[in-house]
Amino acid sequence: MEYRIHGKKFKITSDIKDYVETKLGRLDKYFENPEAFEATVVIRTDGVMQVVEITVPAKKMILRAEETNKDPFAAIDLVLDKLERQIRKNKTRMSKKGNKERFSDLVLDFEVPKAETDKTKIVKRKEVELKPMSEEEAILQMNLIDHDFFIFRNSKNGEVEVVYTRKDGNYGIIKEK
Repeated sequence: MEYRIHGKKFKITSDIKDYVETKLGRLDKYFENPEAFEATVVIRTDGVMQVVEITVPAKKMILRAEETNKDPFAAIDLVLDKLERQIRKNKTRMSKKGNKERFSDLVLDFEVPKAETDKTKIVKRKEVELKPMSEEEAILQMNLIDHDFFIFRNSKNGEVEVVYTRKDGNYGIIKEK
């Protein structure tokens, strides 16, 4: 796997770079052809905390995780553990007949400890009436019902969009390309 490592308000030392490259090597076992992938690692400072974000784009999916810690080395360990958990947790879903081709970049013949098997399932389906509204009104509606996201039809362009609360307390909008 190739690595693009850069810092925002954080100096990438050779020790950090070597540590990231060594630790990211753990992910190679999950890819059919690891040298065909490029992992982007961004380390940034947020006050006294170090935030490590790793993104690995593949053909039909993106692996991404972010972790925060005062120690950048600990944050690197945490984010890599999170990425490995994501792959192991979703192995069953990715191995299903309809998904095998989509996730052909990954090696899916590894054992998953019983404690990590995914027991989640869809327990509720909901239909919503999408009323045209502004982004500001959608944020207000989301806050009034105390949810982390809200789906609405944007009155300016008629498109279906989702407003959501970001970890930093701000809001984001998701819409179809």
